[in-house]
Amino acid sequence: MLPVVDFSLLDRPAERIRLREVTHTAGFFYLVGHGVSEELVSDLHGMAREFFALPDQDKQAIELARSPHFRGYSRVGGELTNGEVDWREQIDFGPEADAVDGPVGPQWLRGPNQWPAAIPAMPELIVRYQREMNAISRELLQRWAQSLGAPAGVFDSAFGTEPASLMKLIHYPRRPAHVSGDQGVGAHKDPGVMTLLSLQHDSTGLQVQDLDGQWLDAPPLDGAFIVNIGELLEVSTGGYLRATPHRVVAPVSAPARISIPYFFGPALDGVVPTLALPPDLAAEARPISHDVNNRLYGTYGENMWKAKRRAHPDVFARWHGAALTDGP
Repeated sequence: MLPVVDFSLLDRPAERIRLREVTHTAGFFYLVGHGVSEELVSDLHGMAREFFALPDQDKQAIELARSPHFRGYSRVGGELTNGEVDWREQIDFGPEADAVDGPVGPQWLRGPNQWPAAIPAMPELIVRYQREMNAISRELLQRWAQSLGAPAGVFDSAFGTEPASLMKLIHYPRRPAHVSGDQGVGAHKDPGVMTLLSLQHDSTGLQVQDLDGQWLDAPPLDGAFIVNIGELLEVSTGGYLRATPHRVVAPVSAPARISIPYFFGPALDGVVPTLALPPDLAAEARPISHDVNNRLYGTYGENMWKAKRRAHPDVFARWHGAALTDGP
């Protein structure tokens, strides 16, 4: 079982040390005591089920391919991880913004969301949830900073006034017997700062890789979010905090399920600072591990631009084909 951190106790040094230690080793944990209402989470999961039950034409009316900002619906098979097809359908949202008009580049990751006409209540509920997740994420980041011997606001400059956090509603449908494989989403690390994940109570399939390379099941815990750090925090701490590889397996025997991740990220031009750790912590840092074919860039926007190009090459080519050989 993953470690448990109590958000309501993070004003206490002992719980901040626990937060630091579990993300130095496991990189994943259950977050309890966060104060987000069960009603809000339940309503969001209900709305996700409502959306994925819509007729295909309603979902495809807001397909991701219609958005140069990578917002909207992706069908099963519409996203790749490590070049392999993921067995999930999803809808992507970000902070609502005006459409970009300018040179092709990471700034195109800001823009308007696409909303399903059949669910008029969706925008308000998504914005409420984003606001709650943003507040929790900012405080967690401040507590991490304190636990690492830095000022609480050391990361603030990277976020500015326009953080570029994203969220998804994901549906893993039951895999038909004639469809081979078990990849729900392939093994990866998240490219941002941290992820807060809400799973339905009976969800299965999420697995986390431990320090020995073994894959461990990470089932949901009632009332808790599953939290993991991203590559930017691993780099920021010189390898002390651990961005943990994880995946979702979806074999034929697995039931359909809903997953709602919130990816907390800085401004697109934000540079997460490198922390000067106390000597005792610096001595425990591990070499930063990342895929040699997945280069890390200086700004969050460059890393996300690269991630979108790898995950949605068809959408990228449709809107930004000229940048395929020029950008990160």
